[in-house]
Amino acid sequence: MQYGNKPQTAGSIGRVGRSLRTPRAAGAAGILFALLLGATIVLLHSAIPGGPSHGTDWLRDSWSRKAARAELAVLPFAGIIFLWFMGAVRSHIGEAEDKFFATVFLGSGLLFAATLFALASGTGSLLALAEWRGPALDPHVWDFGRAFALDLLSGYCMRMAAVFTACTSTIGFQLSIFPRWMTWLGYLTAVLLLFVAPVSGWFQLTFPLWVLLISIHMIRAGGRRKGTGADSP
Repeated sequence: MQYGNKPQTAGSIGRVGRSLRTPRAAGAAGILFALLLGATIVLLHSAIPGGPSHGTDWLRDSWSRKAARAELAVLPFAGIIFLWFMGAVRSHIGEAEDKFFATVFLGSGLLFAATLFALASGTGSLLALAEWRGPALDPHVWDFGRAFALDLLSGYCMRMAAVFTACTSTIGFQLSIFPRWMTWLGYLTAVLLLFVAPVSGWFQLTFPLWVLLISIHMIRAGGRRKGTGADSP
C-alpha cells in the first residue's frame, strides 16, 4: 500500500487544468453576452416606441432606423454566446450536476436562446415591412408587429431568463460555487424578471447585469483556485 499524497498522472493534471480554465471561459462568454444583450435591450426600447400613439414617425428618424438594424445584427451573436456560456457553466459543474436542475437549466436556457432568435426575426420583419411600405403601412399591422416583438421580449424571453437565473442560483448555492448573498440576489433578479420586467421594460436589464456579476465572480474564483494550486507542493 502507498501512503501520502497520490501522485498526479498526466490525465489528472489535464483535468485540473481544464477545470481551472472553465470558469474563465464561462466568465468571458458571460461578460460578452451581458454587454451584447444589455445593448440590445437599450436599442430595442429606444428605437421602437412602446405606445401606439407614436405610430411610424420613428422611421423618419435615421438614428432610430440605424439603432434597430444594429439591434438585429447583434441579437443572433448574443444568443450564440449565451449557448457557449451555458456549456462552460455545465462543464464547471461537472459530475455533481443534478438531473432535475440540469433539465430545468438546459430547458430554460435553450428556450431563452430560441426566443431571442424569434425576437430578431419578428423585429426584422416589422422593420422591413415598415421601411418598404413607409407612410402607407397599415397602422394595425404596425401595432400588431410592435406588440408581438415587445411581448415576446417581456412576456416570454425574460420569464425564461427568470427560470434560468433561479435554477443557476440554486445549483451554485448547493455546490458552494456562489456565496449566499449572490444566491439571494439571483432569486430577487428572477422575481423582478417574472413580475416586474413585463410591466416596466427597463427592468429587463437586470438579467444581463446578473450574468455580468456571475461571470466576474467565476473568473475571480477560477483565479483564486489557480493560485492555490500553484502554491501547493
